[in-house]
Amino acid sequence: MMSRHDLLLAGRRVLVTGGARGLGYAFAQAIGQAGARVVIADVLHERVQQAAGELRALGLDVQAVAVDLAQPTSIQACVDATISLLGGLDGLVNNVSITNSGGKGCEELSIDTWDQVMQVNVRGTWLMTTACLPALRASGQGAIVNLASDTPLWGAPNLLAYVASKGAIIAMTRSLARELGSDNITVNAIAPGLVLVEATAYVPEARHRLYNDQRALQRPQLPEDVSGAVLFALSDLARFITGQTLPVNGGFVMP
Repeated sequence: MMSRHDLLLAGRRVLVTGGARGLGYAFAQAIGQAGARVVIADVLHERVQQAAGELRALGLDVQAVAVDLAQPTSIQACVDATISLLGGLDGLVNNVSITNSGGKGCEELSIDTWDQVMQVNVRGTWLMTTACLPALRASGQGAIVNLASDTPLWGAPNLLAYVASKGAIIAMTRSLARELGSDNITVNAIAPGLVLVEATAYVPEARHRLYNDQRALQRPQLPEDVSGAVLFALSDLARFITGQTLPVNGGFVMP
């Protein structure tokens, strides 16, 4: 099956977390179409296996492993399984995140909710990254793409834990870029707007209208709208770009 992205990532080995559905699934499909071998990892064990089967039916080289980013041992097991399947690693897409705090003001948030969001979104990204570093160093062309969000760029209200976690991802991206540059590993963040996926089904219609009306490109954002930026950040086209955050939101935020 041909694609406009053919050969951009030919021969690369890429791990995509949260690949069972939504953005992660779209990323895995695009990365596979660009010629890479892909492992998708997700806490949704049955769904991630199904997703990998669907992508293989399209002629793509995609395998699935289970992971729970709240559990350090699960993260290491995921990376070990990925290396076993792919024989190494050239790219990591840290896509997994949870919201849990949507629609609640800062005074309504529970400590448990805050801790859960930080555990998965921030600590999970850190631990997944460090677990992958030996393989990414060995690659000689390692690329890490962290999924942030445009919410910390405009200060989305009633979403504090998620916004804080995604702000941390942007800060971590900059720090990691400086730390890993000597290993020839690039680290960049992609900051999507409100994307139409299962995970945003809870978002009130008013928030969807806000995004659609205020975007320069006035239409809903789809997962496929973000895939090109991820491919670029993983590819040789971006080998001298690191520590950057790229908003991909149709012009809702223009920092």
